[in-house]
Amino acid sequence: MSKFSKRGLRRAAGAVAIASAAVMGVAGMGAGDAAAGKLANGYKKVTGVDGETIQTWRTGEFALPTPSVANNGAGRSAVVSGVYQVKASKGVSGNLAVKLLVGCQVDITGLSGGLGIGASLTEASIDGALSIPLSPGQVALVDITDKDLADNGQAAIQLSQFEVSVQQCGGFASARTIAKVIGAKGYNTDDGTVNGEGTLIQSTLYGQPFSLN
Repeated sequence: MSKFSKRGLRRAAGAVAIASAAVMGVAGMGAGDAAAGKLANGYKKVTGVDGETIQTWRTGEFALPTPSVANNGAGRSAVVSGVYQVKASKGVSGNLAVKLLVGCQVDITGLSGGLGIGASLTEASIDGALSIPLSPGQVALVDITDKDLADNGQAAIQLSQFEVSVQQCGGFASARTIAKVIGAKGYNTDDGTVNGEGTLIQSTLYGQPFSLN
């Protein structure tokens, strides 16, 4: 039996809302899209060696840079919203995790490789915000929340005005969302084990980078 670690944090408080797993359609964000910095939608489909499929969507995402409450010249902040959905083929179960890749004075546009970059920080507060200590030149991968796929192979996570702030950063800072899915036939959502019935599929969908003020 193979086993792997699930890094996602099961946090859905305050500004982080968990959307219904059965709803695959997403309503428009309204007239404020342009002012809020609308980001590109995304889609990815991965097929296993035995024909299993996992599809991931990122829709309605936007980010709005905001003044840092620290007001010390070394803080950068933004709020981000979006809907992240997954649909797996029949018999495939798994987990959807939403993360942030955050950099200080680093161009993260092309960073789409390994997820072990920088520090792994997990300090989401109950009010739906992250405060990340990040020095110039550093990149951090940060867990936000995760959700297991329902019996029908679907799951969705919605972020609503989720605040991310970077402290100790005296220069340009940017971030991008990551929707990571792990799934397989025979996947056990209780302990993250796979019984070997099917292909273990890992899919990573990267969002469009956005600036922190």
